[in-house]
Amino acid sequence: MMAYTRLSILFLMLAFSVAVSAQREVIHEERSQYRNVLVTEFNGQRCMLFNIHRGDMNQTCIDLRNPQRLVFNYTKMSFAGLLLNPDPDNILVAGLGGGTIPMVMRELFPEATIDVLEVDQAVVNVAKEFFNYEEDQRHQVHVVDARVFIKRAGLQGRQYDYIVLDAFSGEYIPEHLLTLEFLQEVKTLLSDDGVVVANTFASSQLYDYESVTYQAAFGEFYNFKRAGSGNRIIIAMKSELPPQGELRQPARDLYERLLPYDINILEYPALLSTRPDWDESARVLTDQFSPANLLN
Repeated sequence: MMAYTRLSILFLMLAFSVAVSAQREVIHEERSQYRNVLVTEFNGQRCMLFNIHRGDMNQTCIDLRNPQRLVFNYTKMSFAGLLLNPDPDNILVAGLGGGTIPMVMRELFPEATIDVLEVDQAVVNVAKEFFNYEEDQRHQVHVVDARVFIKRAGLQGRQYDYIVLDAFSGEYIPEHLLTLEFLQEVKTLLSDDGVVVANTFASSQLYDYESVTYQAAFGEFYNFKRAGSGNRIIIAMKSELPPQGELRQPARDLYERLLPYDINILEYPALLSTRPDWDESARVLTDQFSPANLLN
């Protein structure tokens, strides 16, 4: 009887999985030298994902019934950096996806200059055609490797108030974008009160190495995790971090502006931590030692 029950449960789970797959419609596929970029629709959501045959996770999803609402927790969490710099004038976003983060930044800060870095033209094409992504005179996407752009920008003396590092997929981390040398190059771009917001994994074999690398580049940083999310957000500054208690007032000031995007920023200050929860004896990732994808 027990074996029969287990078999029945497995059958039902398989049937449900097949039904869901059948309902997920691929409406577009864009091929590039890097990957296949697909657009699917399911249950009122349109999503971008890479290499669906490998089971990759969604990169971007929009709610077709309410496009302003952010779907993913990690996307909402990336705006926690506004607690440290609530009015950025110059913004840099590494990794486009569907363009959700830069488009929200454009709505929040219409006078800001926004540079977006995306290595794959196919991703740009799909973002514009299917995810309402738009450029303008103050908001431009650069089809370039993020490290190349950042290195050149540093040599030119450019400065940014808000830098988002989001050039990761669900299973792949570009090794050259996760080394001490790269993070030091990012740090040179920060204005005096500039903030770096990095989207990465909440748990992996890479966690300790990644954490000590950010620690070596920036010193103390805020570690931001939420229950139910497989991502964490690292928030760092060139200058000393403000005390956690000082973040409550910026949260109150930003609350109404962020609510249309389904971001309850009032919850965020209490979830930020500077307490190391990693092995601080782990080896720092460098250009000579960066086995990031093996560790992940």
